[in-house]
Amino acid sequence: MSEKCVFVYSDQFETYKFNEHHPFNQKRVTMTYELLREVNALSDEQIIPPRMATDEELQLIHDKAYIEAVKKAGQGELSEEVALNYGLGTEDVPIFPNMHEASAWLVGGTLTAVDSVLSGQATHALNLGGGLHHGFRGKASGFCIYNDSSVAIKYIQEKYGLRVLYVDTDAHHGDGVQWSFYDDPDVCTFSIHETGRYLFPGTGNVNERGQGKGYGFSFNIPVDAFTEDDSWLDTYSTALREVADFFKPDIIFTQNGADSHYYDPLTHLSSTIKIYREIPKLAHEIAHKHCDGRWIAVGGGGYDIWRVVPRAWSFIWLEMMNERNINGPLPANWLSKWQLQAPVKMACEWEDKHDIYKPIPRRSEITEKNAQTVTKALLPIRNHSSKAT
Repeated sequence: MSEKCVFVYSDQFETYKFNEHHPFNQKRVTMTYELLREVNALSDEQIIPPRMATDEELQLIHDKAYIEAVKKAGQGELSEEVALNYGLGTEDVPIFPNMHEASAWLVGGTLTAVDSVLSGQATHALNLGGGLHHGFRGKASGFCIYNDSSVAIKYIQEKYGLRVLYVDTDAHHGDGVQWSFYDDPDVCTFSIHETGRYLFPGTGNVNERGQGKGYGFSFNIPVDAFTEDDSWLDTYSTALREVADFFKPDIIFTQNGADSHYYDPLTHLSSTIKIYREIPKLAHEIAHKHCDGRWIAVGGGGYDIWRVVPRAWSFIWLEMMNERNINGPLPANWLSKWQLQAPVKMACEWEDKHDIYKPIPRRSEITEKNAQTVTKALLPIRNHSSKAT
Protein backbone atom coordinates (compact mmCIF):
# COMPACT_ATOMS: atom_id res chain seq x y z
CA MET A 1 0.00 0.00 0.00
CA SER A 2 1.31 3.45 -0.91
CA GLU A 3 1.58 6.21 1.68
CA LYS A 4 0.94 9.88 0.97
CA CYS A 5 4.28 11.14 -0.34
CA VAL A 6 5.45 14.25 -2.14
CA PHE A 7 8.45 14.70 -4.43
CA VAL A 8 9.80 18.26 -4.59
CA TYR A 9 11.19 18.93 -8.04
CA SER A 10 11.99 21.62 -10.57
CA ASP A 11 14.55 21.92 -13.33
CA GLN A 12 15.48 25.09 -11.42
CA PHE A 13 17.68 22.82 -9.29
CA GLU A 14 20.14 22.51 -12.17
CA THR A 15 20.95 26.24 -11.91
CA TYR A 16 23.06 25.34 -8.86
CA LYS A 17 26.05 24.75 -11.09
CA PHE A 18 29.61 25.84 -10.32
CA ASN A 19 31.11 25.03 -13.72
CA GLU A 20 31.27 22.27 -16.32
CA HIS A 21 34.10 20.39 -14.60
CA HIS A 22 33.00 20.63 -10.97
CA PRO A 23 32.14 17.25 -9.38
CA PHE A 24 28.89 18.60 -7.85
CA ASN A 25 26.45 18.07 -10.69
CA GLN A 26 22.72 18.52 -10.16
CA LYS A 27 22.00 16.67 -13.39
CA ARG A 28 21.78 13.66 -11.06
CA VAL A 29 18.50 15.05 -9.66
CA THR A 30 17.00 15.20 -13.15
CA MET A 31 18.29 11.71 -13.93
CA THR A 32 16.65 10.30 -10.80
CA TYR A 33 13.38 12.10 -11.53
CA GLU A 34 13.32 10.71 -15.07
CA LEU A 35 14.19 7.20 -13.90
CA LEU A 36 11.30 7.18 -11.46
CA ARG A 37 8.95 8.51 -14.11
CA GLU A 38 10.12 5.87 -16.57
CA VAL A 39 9.26 3.04 -14.16
CA ASN A 40 5.87 4.62 -13.35
CA ALA A 41 6.79 5.14 -9.71
CA LEU A 42 6.16 8.90 -9.68
CA SER A 43 2.86 10.51 -10.69
CA ASP A 44 2.04 14.09 -11.61
CA GLU A 45 0.01 14.48 -8.43
CA GLN A 46 3.00 13.60 -6.25
CA ILE A 47 5.32 16.23 -7.73
CA ILE A 48 5.30 19.66 -6.13
CA PRO A 49 7.43 22.68 -7.07
CA PRO A 50 9.93 24.29 -4.70
CA ARG A 51 9.93 27.95 -3.77
CA MET A 52 12.79 30.31 -3.06
CA ALA A 53 13.72 30.66 0.59
CA THR A 54 13.41 34.22 1.85
CA ASP A 55 16.30 36.13 3.40
CA GLU A 56 14.52 35.92 6.75
CA GLU A 57 14.39 32.13 6.48
CA LEU A 58 18.05 31.92 5.50
CA GLN A 59 18.87 34.06 8.54
CA LEU A 60 17.50 31.35 10.81
CA ILE A 61 21.02 29.94 10.39
CA HIS A 62 23.13 32.24 8.22
CA ASP A 63 24.53 35.68 9.04
CA LYS A 64 22.98 38.57 7.16
CA ALA A 65 26.43 39.76 6.06
CA TYR A 66 27.16 36.36 4.56
CA ILE A 67 23.91 36.32 2.61
CA GLU A 68 24.70 39.77 1.24
CA ALA A 69 28.18 38.58 0.26
CA VAL A 70 26.70 35.63 -1.65
CA LYS A 71 24.35 37.98 -3.48
CA LYS A 72 27.18 40.33 -4.42
CA ALA A 73 29.42 37.45 -5.50
CA GLY A 74 26.71 36.17 -7.83
CA GLN A 75 26.46 39.61 -9.42
CA GLY A 76 30.23 39.95 -9.85
CA GLU A 77 30.41 42.70 -7.23
CA LEU A 78 32.56 41.05 -4.54
CA SER A 79 36.34 41.37 -4.44
CA GLU A 80 38.40 38.19 -4.40
CA GLU A 81 39.82 39.00 -0.97
CA VAL A 82 36.43 39.55 0.64
CA ALA A 83 34.97 36.51 -1.14
CA LEU A 84 37.63 34.21 0.27
CA ASN A 85 36.81 35.39 3.79
CA TYR A 86 33.37 33.90 3.21
CA GLY A 87 34.64 30.66 1.63
CA LEU A 88 33.58 31.85 -1.83
CA GLY A 89 35.76 31.71 -4.92
CA THR A 90 37.63 28.61 -3.77
CA GLU A 91 38.23 25.41 -5.72
CA ASP A 92 35.38 23.75 -3.80
CA VAL A 93 32.97 26.69 -4.02
CA PRO A 94 33.67 28.71 -7.18
CA ILE A 95 31.61 31.83 -7.75
CA PHE A 96 28.94 31.56 -10.45
CA PRO A 97 26.23 33.96 -11.69
CA ASN A 98 23.09 34.21 -9.53
CA MET A 99 24.50 31.83 -6.94
CA HIS A 100 22.28 33.28 -4.21
CA GLU A 101 19.11 32.58 -6.16
CA ALA A 102 20.22 29.07 -7.15
CA SER A 103 21.04 28.25 -3.52
CA ALA A 104 17.83 29.78 -2.18
CA TRP A 105 15.79 27.53 -4.49
CA LEU A 106 17.42 24.46 -2.92
CA VAL A 107 16.71 25.70 0.61
CA GLY A 108 13.17 26.60 -0.37
CA GLY A 109 12.70 23.12 -1.77
CA THR A 110 13.55 21.62 1.60
CA LEU A 111 11.23 24.06 3.40
CA THR A 112 8.49 23.05 0.94
CA ALA A 113 9.08 19.43 1.92
CA VAL A 114 8.86 20.36 5.61
CA ASP A 115 5.58 22.22 5.24
CA SER A 116 4.11 19.42 3.12
CA VAL A 117 4.64 16.94 5.92
CA LEU A 118 3.91 19.13 8.91
CA SER A 119 0.78 20.66 7.41
CA GLY A 120 -0.59 17.16 6.98
CA GLN A 121 -0.48 17.22 3.18
CA ALA A 122 1.89 14.25 3.17
CA THR A 123 3.47 11.73 5.50
CA HIS A 124 6.84 11.66 3.73
CA ALA A 125 8.55 14.23 1.50
CA LEU A 126 11.69 14.05 -0.64
CA ASN A 127 13.80 16.95 -1.93
CA LEU A 128 16.81 15.56 -3.78
CA GLY A 129 17.97 19.10 -4.56
CA GLY A 130 18.84 19.59 -0.89
CA GLY A 131 21.32 18.02 1.52
CA LEU A 132 24.03 20.71 1.45
CA HIS A 133 25.31 19.84 4.90
CA HIS A 134 28.70 21.57 4.92
CA GLY A 135 27.45 25.17 4.85
CA PHE A 136 28.28 27.24 7.95
CA ARG A 137 26.66 30.26 9.54
CA GLY A 138 28.97 32.70 7.80
CA LYS A 139 30.98 30.65 5.35
CA ALA A 140 30.60 28.34 2.36
CA SER A 141 32.34 24.98 2.45
CA GLY A 142 32.51 21.66 0.63
CA PHE A 143 30.34 22.54 -2.41
CA CYS A 144 27.70 24.03 -0.07
CA ILE A 145 26.64 27.69 0.02
CA TYR A 146 23.50 27.69 2.19
CA ASN A 147 22.81 24.80 4.53
CA ASP A 148 19.25 23.79 3.70
CA SER A 149 19.14 21.06 6.34
CA SER A 150 20.15 23.40 9.17
CA VAL A 151 17.72 26.08 8.00
CA ALA A 152 14.93 23.50 7.75
CA ILE A 153 15.57 22.06 11.21
CA LYS A 154 15.54 25.54 12.77
CA TYR A 155 12.36 26.27 10.79
CA ILE A 156 10.77 23.08 12.17
CA GLN A 157 11.68 24.13 15.70
CA GLU A 158 10.38 27.68 15.41
CA LYS A 159 7.22 27.04 13.37
CA TYR A 160 6.18 23.62 14.67
CA GLY A 161 8.03 23.16 17.98
CA LEU A 162 9.18 19.60 17.27
CA ARG A 163 12.23 17.60 18.36
CA VAL A 164 14.25 16.53 15.34
CA LEU A 165 16.44 13.49 14.68
CA TYR A 166 18.85 14.36 11.87
CA VAL A 167 20.39 11.30 10.19
CA ASP A 168 23.29 11.82 7.78
CA THR A 169 24.55 8.86 5.73
CA ASP A 170 26.82 10.85 3.41
CA ALA A 171 30.40 9.57 3.22
CA HIS A 172 31.53 13.01 4.44
CA HIS A 173 30.79 14.10 8.00
CA GLY A 174 27.70 16.32 8.35
CA ASP A 175 29.70 19.04 10.03
CA GLY A 176 27.62 22.10 9.24
CA VAL A 177 24.43 20.61 10.69
CA GLN A 178 26.23 19.23 13.73
CA TRP A 179 27.80 22.55 14.67
CA SER A 180 24.50 24.41 14.12
CA PHE A 181 22.84 22.40 16.88
CA TYR A 182 25.79 21.31 18.98
CA ASP A 183 24.35 22.83 22.19
CA ASP A 184 20.69 22.04 21.48
CA PRO A 185 19.10 19.09 23.32
CA ASP A 186 16.05 19.19 21.03
CA VAL A 187 18.05 18.25 17.91
CA CYS A 188 19.88 14.95 17.83
CA THR A 189 22.44 14.68 15.03
CA PHE A 190 23.61 11.28 13.82
CA SER A 191 26.31 11.01 11.16
CA ILE A 192 27.82 7.80 9.80
CA HIS A 193 30.70 8.63 7.47
CA GLU A 194 34.15 7.67 6.35
CA THR A 195 36.73 8.49 8.99
CA GLY A 196 38.10 11.99 8.64
CA ARG A 197 41.70 10.81 8.84
CA TYR A 198 42.07 11.12 5.10
CA LEU A 199 38.79 12.70 3.98
CA PHE A 200 37.18 16.15 4.06
CA PRO A 201 36.12 17.73 6.38
CA GLY A 202 38.31 15.84 8.85
CA THR A 203 35.78 16.05 11.68
CA GLY A 204 33.11 13.68 12.97
CA ASN A 205 35.10 11.90 15.65
CA VAL A 206 33.34 9.73 18.23
CA ASN A 207 34.15 12.21 21.00
CA GLU A 208 32.21 15.04 19.33
CA ARG A 209 29.18 14.51 21.56
CA GLY A 210 27.74 18.04 21.87
CA GLN A 211 28.26 20.76 24.44
CA GLY A 212 26.32 22.39 27.25
CA LYS A 213 22.69 21.27 27.28
CA GLY A 214 23.33 19.57 23.95
CA TYR A 215 25.95 17.20 25.32
CA GLY A 216 24.98 13.62 24.55
CA PHE A 217 22.85 14.53 21.53
CA SER A 218 25.54 14.43 18.84
CA PHE A 219 26.49 10.98 17.57
CA ASN A 220 29.27 10.22 15.11
CA ILE A 221 30.13 6.87 13.58
CA PRO A 222 33.36 7.25 11.56
CA VAL A 223 33.80 3.99 9.65
CA ASP A 224 37.15 2.83 8.36
CA ALA A 225 38.23 3.31 4.77
CA PHE A 226 37.30 0.36 2.51
CA THR A 227 34.31 -0.58 4.69
CA GLU A 228 32.03 -3.00 2.80
CA ASP A 229 28.27 -3.52 2.78
CA ASP A 230 27.81 -5.90 5.70
CA SER A 231 29.95 -3.95 8.13
CA TRP A 232 28.48 -0.61 7.01
CA LEU A 233 24.91 -1.85 7.43
CA ASP A 234 25.56 -3.58 10.77
CA THR A 235 27.16 -0.39 12.06
CA TYR A 236 24.34 1.83 10.79
CA SER A 237 21.52 -0.38 11.99
CA THR A 238 22.88 -1.04 15.46
CA ALA A 239 23.78 2.57 16.15
CA LEU A 240 20.75 4.30 14.66
CA ARG A 241 18.20 2.02 16.31
CA GLU A 242 19.70 2.72 19.74
CA VAL A 243 19.95 6.46 19.10
CA ALA A 244 16.34 6.70 17.89
CA ASP A 245 15.03 4.70 20.84
CA PHE A 246 17.03 6.93 23.20
CA PHE A 247 16.01 10.28 21.67
CA LYS A 248 12.41 9.45 20.67
CA PRO A 249 12.09 12.16 18.01
CA ASP A 250 8.94 13.90 16.80
CA ILE A 251 10.24 13.89 13.21
CA ILE A 252 13.10 12.25 11.33
CA PHE A 253 15.10 14.24 8.78
CA THR A 254 17.53 12.23 6.63
CA GLN A 255 20.39 13.44 4.46
CA ASN A 256 21.11 10.83 1.78
CA GLY A 257 24.53 11.34 0.27
CA ALA A 258 25.22 8.59 -2.27
CA ASP A 259 29.01 8.73 -2.10
CA SER A 260 29.84 5.68 0.04
CA HIS A 261 29.74 3.52 -3.08
CA TYR A 262 32.91 1.88 -4.36
CA TYR A 263 32.61 3.81 -7.65
CA ASP A 264 32.53 7.23 -6.02
CA PRO A 265 35.63 9.18 -7.11
CA LEU A 266 35.95 11.32 -3.98
CA THR A 267 35.76 8.74 -1.18
CA HIS A 268 37.42 5.47 -0.13
CA LEU A 269 34.60 3.14 0.90
CA SER A 270 33.69 -0.18 -0.66
CA SER A 271 29.94 -0.32 -0.44
CA THR A 272 27.66 -1.35 -3.29
CA ILE A 273 24.15 -0.30 -4.25
CA LYS A 274 22.90 -2.78 -1.63
CA ILE A 275 23.25 -0.27 1.21
CA TYR A 276 21.06 2.25 -0.61
CA ARG A 277 18.14 -0.15 -0.59
CA GLU A 278 18.58 -0.65 3.15
CA ILE A 279 19.33 2.89 4.38
CA PRO A 280 15.81 4.28 3.82
CA LYS A 281 14.14 1.15 5.19
CA LEU A 282 15.39 1.88 8.70
CA ALA A 283 14.55 5.59 8.41
CA HIS A 284 11.02 4.57 7.37
CA GLU A 285 10.73 2.18 10.30
CA ILE A 286 11.85 4.87 12.77
CA ALA A 287 9.44 7.39 11.26
CA HIS A 288 6.50 5.11 12.01
CA LYS A 289 7.79 3.91 15.37
CA HIS A 290 8.50 7.33 16.86
CA CYS A 291 7.23 10.11 14.56
CA ASP A 292 3.72 9.19 13.43
CA GLY A 293 5.28 8.58 10.02
CA ARG A 294 6.77 12.08 9.65
CA TRP A 295 9.86 11.75 7.48
CA ILE A 296 11.64 14.37 5.40
CA ALA A 297 14.52 13.27 3.16
CA VAL A 298 17.01 15.27 1.13
CA GLY A 299 19.87 14.42 -1.21
CA GLY A 300 23.53 15.19 -0.53
CA GLY A 301 26.84 14.04 -1.96
CA GLY A 302 27.29 11.52 -4.73
CA TYR A 303 29.75 12.06 -7.53
CA ASP A 304 29.34 9.06 -9.80
CA ILE A 305 26.15 10.39 -11.29
CA TRP A 306 26.12 7.82 -14.10
CA ARG A 307 26.50 4.51 -12.30
CA VAL A 308 25.33 5.19 -8.75
CA VAL A 309 23.30 8.24 -7.76
CA PRO A 310 20.06 7.81 -9.76
CA ARG A 311 19.63 4.24 -8.56
CA ALA A 312 20.58 5.07 -4.97
CA TRP A 313 18.22 8.03 -4.75
CA SER A 314 15.39 6.19 -6.46
CA PHE A 315 15.40 3.70 -3.60
CA ILE A 316 14.51 6.47 -1.13
CA TRP A 317 11.35 7.32 -3.03
CA LEU A 318 10.50 3.67 -3.69
CA GLU A 319 10.81 2.94 0.05
CA MET A 320 8.58 5.89 0.90
CA MET A 321 6.03 4.41 -1.49
CA ASN A 322 6.45 0.89 -0.06
CA GLU A 323 7.60 -0.27 -3.50
CA ARG A 324 10.39 -2.69 -2.62
CA ASN A 325 10.20 -5.29 -5.39
CA ILE A 326 11.81 -3.38 -8.23
CA ASN A 327 14.85 -5.16 -9.68
CA GLY A 328 16.34 -6.40 -12.93
CA PRO A 329 17.23 -4.21 -15.92
CA LEU A 330 16.95 -0.43 -15.83
CA PRO A 331 14.58 1.06 -18.43
CA ALA A 332 16.06 0.94 -21.93
CA ASN A 333 14.76 4.38 -22.90
CA TRP A 334 16.31 5.99 -19.86
CA LEU A 335 19.63 4.19 -20.37
CA SER A 336 19.89 5.06 -24.05
CA LYS A 337 19.22 8.75 -23.41
CA TRP A 338 21.79 9.21 -20.66
CA GLN A 339 24.43 6.84 -22.05
CA LEU A 340 24.90 9.34 -24.89
CA GLN A 341 26.18 11.86 -22.33
CA ALA A 342 27.98 9.49 -19.97
CA PRO A 343 31.79 9.23 -20.11
CA VAL A 344 31.59 5.69 -18.65
CA LYS A 345 29.41 2.67 -19.31
CA MET A 346 26.35 3.11 -17.15
CA ALA A 347 25.00 0.50 -14.76
CA CYS A 348 22.30 -1.45 -16.61
CA GLU A 349 20.48 -3.07 -13.69
CA TRP A 350 19.08 -1.96 -10.35
CA GLU A 351 21.58 -4.18 -8.51
CA ASP A 352 25.35 -4.18 -8.80
CA LYS A 353 27.24 -7.17 -10.11
CA HIS A 354 29.07 -9.18 -7.47
CA ASP A 355 32.56 -8.51 -8.82
CA ILE A 356 32.75 -4.72 -9.05
CA TYR A 357 35.89 -4.76 -6.88
CA LYS A 358 38.51 -7.22 -5.69
CA PRO A 359 38.17 -8.72 -2.19
CA ILE A 360 39.38 -6.44 0.62
CA PRO A 361 42.26 -8.17 2.47
CA ARG A 362 41.61 -6.27 5.74
CA ARG A 363 37.91 -7.14 5.86
CA SER A 364 37.84 -8.73 9.33
CA GLU A 365 40.08 -6.03 10.79
CA ILE A 366 37.89 -3.26 9.36
CA THR A 367 34.73 -4.97 10.60
CA GLU A 368 36.11 -5.30 14.12
CA LYS A 369 37.28 -1.68 14.15
CA ASN A 370 33.86 -0.44 13.08
CA ALA A 371 32.20 -2.52 15.82
CA GLN A 372 34.52 -0.91 18.38
CA THR A 373 33.60 2.51 17.04
CA VAL A 374 29.90 1.80 17.59
CA THR A 375 30.61 0.73 21.17
CA LYS A 376 32.47 3.99 21.86
CA ALA A 377 29.85 6.14 20.16
CA LEU A 378 26.96 4.59 22.08
CA LEU A 379 28.68 4.55 25.46
CA PRO A 380 26.63 7.46 26.89
CA ILE A 381 23.35 5.80 25.87
CA ARG A 382 24.33 2.39 27.19
CA ASN A 383 25.65 3.86 30.44
CA HIS A 384 22.42 5.80 30.85
CA SER A 385 20.35 2.68 30.22
CA SER A 386 22.32 0.58 32.70
CA LYS A 387 21.93 3.25 35.42
CA ALA A 388 18.20 3.47 34.73
CA THR A 389 17.83 -0.24 35.36
